[in-house]
Amino acid sequence: MPKTDVRRFLFLQGPHGPYFHQLARMLRRAGAEVWRVGFNAGDRAFWFGSDGYIPHGGTLEEWPAHLEQILEARGITDIALYGDTRPVHASAVAAAKARGLTVHVFEEGYLRPFWVTYERGGTNGHSRLMDMTVAQMSQALLQSDLDVPEPPARWGDMRQHVFYGALYHWFVLFHNGDYRNFQRHRELPLLTEWALYTKRLVLMPLNALTRALATARIKYGGFPYHLVLMQLEHDSSFQEHSPFRRQEEFLRLTAEGFAKGAPAHHHLVFKAHPLENDRSPLRRIIAGLTEEFGLQGRVHFVRGGKLARLLDHARTAVTVNSTAAQQVLWRAIPLKVFGKAVYAKPEFVSNLPLPEFFAQPGRPDSRAYRDYRRYLLETSQVPGGFYSSRGRRQLLRQVVDMMLADEDPYDALRSGKVAPRQPLRIVK
Repeated sequence: MPKTDVRRFLFLQGPHGPYFHQLARMLRRAGAEVWRVGFNAGDRAFWFGSDGYIPHGGTLEEWPAHLEQILEARGITDIALYGDTRPVHASAVAAAKARGLTVHVFEEGYLRPFWVTYERGGTNGHSRLMDMTVAQMSQALLQSDLDVPEPPARWGDMRQHVFYGALYHWFVLFHNGDYRNFQRHRELPLLTEWALYTKRLVLMPLNALTRALATARIKYGGFPYHLVLMQLEHDSSFQEHSPFRRQEEFLRLTAEGFAKGAPAHHHLVFKAHPLENDRSPLRRIIAGLTEEFGLQGRVHFVRGGKLARLLDHARTAVTVNSTAAQQVLWRAIPLKVFGKAVYAKPEFVSNLPLPEFFAQPGRPDSRAYRDYRRYLLETSQVPGGFYSSRGRRQLLRQVVDMMLADEDPYDALRSGKVAPRQPLRIVK
């Protein structure tokens, strides 16, 4: 990092909504300078006022040169972004590392829903956690006496999340004239994306009713069942850190493994991601797989909702690399994963072939997982959320000091300099 008395932050794309604007305002109050690069009208809309705003109206190919110009002209010391895999962010991370700049990466919490993830350098498959052993984490915890909070069972700001997503895409769809070269990192056309977000928002009450009925049939069905934790097909963890490109590939593999290995009286429950917006015809795909593998009467589909209600009686869980698997491990339920995940440690994730896993799974090492979870709560997991005003207030109380600290959260714990943590208070 260049030697300077002033920290100069460059913000790139953040979560939908006002979080990055509020974070920048607090950093400025702490004495830092902050700029924001916007790539579309949605980015601009949530950066209130013109102070520090830098539009990128060029193409994706022109972005690296523009970025180098900004870094040089502004004397940038730090880059902040949400997720590290979309093209504009991946190239920015590479440029920052080449210059020795600090990269602050935010993501949805590894321990959702009332925590968010803050790491330096990368998250998910690029996280420093990928190379850490549970034994190393346990050793570092000798510096800590944190009283670990109980995990919440539901999202705290789902309605706000969906609302800000719809509003963001509305701005990009109807007010993007200054960003005609904008290239999205997702496959769907923008109009389709906006329509899906809006449909999701409007249908939330109806979806809640159908979800409740499906959950009740499973809960009171009296049969053993196995959970499939589905993810958004366009999510970076699925696309960048897994062996699959399409959701259907994962669903087919799971249905076939279940048909080959599970006892005939067991059932299979496919649970969609809470933000699933029907970009893939999941219900039709699952119905086709049910017919193909002779699983009639044994397969169920649940659209989003609270995972805890289904986990209470689940025999096992299967996922690509969903963060929801953390709730599975907290309950000591056997877990099978297929992609890279920060929790995919040999102590608590099965290495059995899928048919054998469904037939006779082994239980995870709960003691090892408790150490792992406690380590996350002492380091990269910060109480709060991006989307609700209450969640942002809680997050900002702590994360600014973490960004301004000399050490990243993992090094700070090891050196005994970890900042005091506020207790997690859940207001219902």
